[in-house]
Amino acid sequence: MSFEITGRVIDVMPVNQVSDKFKKREFVIEKKDTGGSSVFIDYIKFQLVQDKCDLINESFLNQEVKISFNLKGNRWERDGRVNYFTNLDAWKIERVSEPARNEMPKPGPELEDAPPEIDDLSDLPF
Repeated sequence: MSFEITGRVIDVMPVNQVSDKFKKREFVIEKKDTGGSSVFIDYIKFQLVQDKCDLINESFLNQEVKISFNLKGNRWERDGRVNYFTNLDAWKIERVSEPARNEMPKPGPELEDAPPEIDDLSDLPF
């Protein structure tokens, strides 16, 4: 099952070569939700595996992104102890375009662009 979420990238870890055949890269987004007068912030860690590790780098820091991901759950057993863990496996990352915050507003029509004022209304057809 595939999910999507939007948030701001706050951390990008280096690629971790776990074994000869497996590598992963983790990154964290900040997701803000408002509930009335309160703001709730979640920090969500995702992972990229294998060839997907190149989908993100440090240039994404502080950028708003939309992430497509899958939920993956695994069972792990060692020395008779069983543990379960869940990963958020990202497979697509898109920058969300938002207007620059320090961009000057576009100027409105200038006074010179206004039509000339008409003083004599006696020759109007209505």
